[in-house]
Parts: sequence; C-alpha cells; structure tokens
Amino acid sequence: MKSRSAPVIAAAVAVVSVLLVSTAARADEIRVMTSGAGAAAYLALVPEFERATHHTLETDAISTGVGADAIPARVRRGDPVDVVILARAALDDLIADGLIVAGSRVDLARSAIGMAVRAGAPTPDIGTVDALRRLLLRAKSVAYSASVSGTYLTTELFPRLGIATEMAGRSIRVEREPVGNLVARGEAEIGFQQISELRAVKGITLVGPLPGDAQRVTVFSAGIAAASKHPDAARALIAFLTSPAGIRAMRDSGLDPIGQ
Repeated sequence: MKSRSAPVIAAAVAVVSVLLVSTAARADEIRVMTSGAGAAAYLALVPEFERATHHTLETDAISTGVGADAIPARVRRGDPVDVVILARAALDDLIADGLIVAGSRVDLARSAIGMAVRAGAPTPDIGTVDALRRLLLRAKSVAYSASVSGTYLTTELFPRLGIATEMAGRSIRVEREPVGNLVARGEAEIGFQQISELRAVKGITLVGPLPGDAQRVTVFSAGIAAASKHPDAARALIAFLTSPAGIRAMRDSGLDPIGQ
C-alpha cells in the first residue's frame, strides 16, 4: 500500500462526514459564482453533489465578466451568493474587504493558458517562445479574454516579447463569451484563454499550453461569502470540490488539482 493511502482515505472520510452532517441538518439552496476556468469541473460535479446532500445549487458560471458583470463587482454590490470560485488574487481582495470569510479560502487548482485554432485549420508550432512570437507576428487576428489571461498577455507577455505595438491592431478583447467561440466562428485566427475554458468549446483545436516562461499559471480558489445564508452547506460544497470526485473532475477539465 502506498504511503499516502491513509491520508487520502482520511480526507475522503472527512468529506463524507461533512456532507452527511450538513444533509442531516437540512437541505439548502446554495448560490455559487464561478469564473470560467473552474466552471466545467464544477458543473460536472453539480448532479453528484445534489444527490449526495440533497442541497440544490443555483449557479452563475461566468466565462468572462467585466465591469458590473465581473464576479468581484457583483459580490461588492451585494448580489446574493454563498460560494465564490475565483482567481486567488481576486478572492484575496474580497477577503481583505471583508466580503469573503477570512480563513474560508481553499485553493482548488492551478490553471495554465492555452492557445486554440479553428477545427480543421493547420496546427501551428508553439513549442518554443520564439515560435510563439513568430506566430503572433504572422497572425491576422488574435483573440484573448478580458480577464486574468488576457490581462497577462497584453500587459506583460506582448511587451516582454517586444510585439505590443504590432499586436494592438490585430487583437480582439473578448468580454461577453468564451474566446473559443470567436475562433470557432472564424472571427479570430487564434485565441488564448485558460485551457479548461478552451477545452469546453466545440469547433476548435487546442494547440497546447503557452511554452516555457511565456506561460502564466493562475491558482483558482473557493471561499464562503461573508453574507452567506447557508455557511455550513457552503462549507460542504467546498469540501466536495476537494474530494476525490472533485479532483477527478478538475483534472478531466484541464486543471491541475492542488489537493491530489
């Protein structure tokens, strides 16, 4: 038996215990806001969690939210929510503002940025940073999200590669839908977003992750809203996300689970 079997079993027992205690108390409706990177894994777990606990989940899965539609903005204006799944840095800001319960944050998974082309299009080489740079300079149109990955590309990667000026005229900032949708429709030659978000879109080919030190890995975390009406049920959901079933769903969606 592997040395880590006992801790894994103990963790699974703890998760089940939390779920049973929560269920025994009462079944609640849990409101969840999740960013797009964690949405596929979370949504895959919804039926299993609801069967196990009899709680129900009311979900806002936001691929790209900006301005008043962004998760932090919605939490700050008091939209009802129990569990928030968001990039760790953004969740920490909400904790600092007293909007997420201090100490409730649980790091779920690491998420890498990927690149996609339309299904059937030639698959370009992005195996090295130099190859990626050459591709970007050749591309007629490049789509990226208005959230974490897109901010990194435009404010850090493109300037570091010395192509910020060249990219400005051919870039499309996507605010209201997954980047992959534009690529699938042929409105952008290539697209960048979290791999887990690209994998959920039909009609595109995931070329791969950004190479080498061009990559930026983001940790996504879950926390309980300070205004949650059902904190025990919210805690049970977060425990379920880190259970073996949650880890499997995260891995299947293209995330790198932290609690494996």
